[in-house]
Amino acid sequence: MAGQLDIVDRPSPNFGPRRDELRPEYVVLHYTAMKTADAALERLCDPEFEVSAHYLITEVGQVIRLVDERFRAWHAGAGMWQGKDDLNSRSIGIELANRGNHPFSNLQMNALELLLAGILQRWELSPSCVIGHSDMAPDRKKDPGRRFDWRRLAHQRLAVWSDLGGNPLCKSLPWSESAARIGYSLDDQVAALDAFRARFRPWKTGPQDGEDAVLAESVANLIER
Repeated sequence: MAGQLDIVDRPSPNFGPRRDELRPEYVVLHYTAMKTADAALERLCDPEFEVSAHYLITEVGQVIRLVDERFRAWHAGAGMWQGKDDLNSRSIGIELANRGNHPFSNLQMNALELLLAGILQRWELSPSCVIGHSDMAPDRKKDPGRRFDWRRLAHQRLAVWSDLGGNPLCKSLPWSESAARIGYSLDDQVAALDAFRARFRPWKTGPQDGEDAVLAESVANLIER
């Protein structure tokens, strides 16, 4: 994760104060789902659309700062994580230029790692505070998607990951109980399971199984250490 981060400022008008003087507790990762970074930048800076993020990282690793971290960007929308709502007031949002159907470039991931390392240090956040948009809004969102390399971030202590295989027949807590401990809202358990798998078992489909429960308990235990 060596290197120096070069940040370009392109202020967006789409921001405001954090509610009740809340401070960042999480970092929420997104993909733009647009054809180009330029198109995403235009959208994030257009007051008509009322969307923004704190940062946009292009496919070639350029980091564009849109909103100062002290303020509330409009990136997360409705959702909940660890029982908390208004994630816009509680988080820093990072948009990754990606259509949602192709891998994230090495240059982009390198820039993200440098950016995240600085954010976590500035706000004294743990790796478990880095989440995906789909984690906090599983019924609405799919980003950063199944192609995003969470394991890579975790190896840099910038996210949480478990390589636990384990015996799915061994005694473990129900998946839903462990998922709630991680932070997922279970209002829609089907959507929550899909979001959990998109992050921790990205190519798994089908009904919930024992490995889901074992893995969720492992991740919950990592977070609670």
